[in-house]
Amino acid sequence: MHIVRYLYKEQIQYGILEGDRIIACGGDPFSELLRGQKAVDLRSVRLLAPVLPPNILCLGLNYRKHADEGGMPYPPVPLLFLKTTTALSGTGDPIVIPEDYPDTIDYEVELVIVIGKKARNVSEEEVPKVVLGYTIGNDVSNRAAQFSDKQWCRGKSHDTFCPIGPAIVTDLDGDNLDLSCRIDGEVRQDSNTSDMIFSCRQIVSFLSKSMTLLPGTIIMTGTPSGVGFARTPPTFLKSGQVVECRIEGIGVLSNPVIGPNEGR
Repeated sequence: MHIVRYLYKEQIQYGILEGDRIIACGGDPFSELLRGQKAVDLRSVRLLAPVLPPNILCLGLNYRKHADEGGMPYPPVPLLFLKTTTALSGTGDPIVIPEDYPDTIDYEVELVIVIGKKARNVSEEEVPKVVLGYTIGNDVSNRAAQFSDKQWCRGKSHDTFCPIGPAIVTDLDGDNLDLSCRIDGEVRQDSNTSDMIFSCRQIVSFLSKSMTLLPGTIIMTGTPSGVGFARTPPTFLKSGQVVECRIEGIGVLSNPVIGPNEGR
């Protein structure tokens, strides 16, 4: 099932995406999603971020080849950092390059776990019971701030730096999905989630033993190799480009890149 959140005739609601139409639903996927009788054409709506998360949890260095390209050792436990919820955006929304950092903004395609039920001290075997599904994320990163601060939160949390979408997909094997990132059609990242150091079950279980995972929490599971800062020469996002993050079974998260004073 592909669950979307969308704007139609000035109303925001959840729906189920089936081909080129959305079945309007009542309620929400975290309490009860009620399938309705009416459908709308996908082209007549604006897709929004498929969830408004109470927390955005992120993993660093969770792909073997990504750690290798940066010359970093594999972490012994999941390496956690946070993005602020004000960074959230949806498919089609612009990534805005900050005025103070125009030349160091990077892309990172990521599989995103969406928590469906309140979770605390969950075993790996119990994880499927608390996961609603998966979506696509782009962990947009200000490398200048990230590397100078040492703590990553500021460099990861500019407004528009957390596009997710287009849908939450249930009944997927998150540990064996092809994923890629294209900039203006050029493939920059191309991998499979099987290269993750920590599996989806390991990630959710580990985090739940330190904090309560509330319904709607999203967990960005790390990015594969091919990021801009590790290229020779480094290649960062520029105004006018389009970033397309693709994950098998989910779809495409597409975002244009604009400068700080564009679109005002």
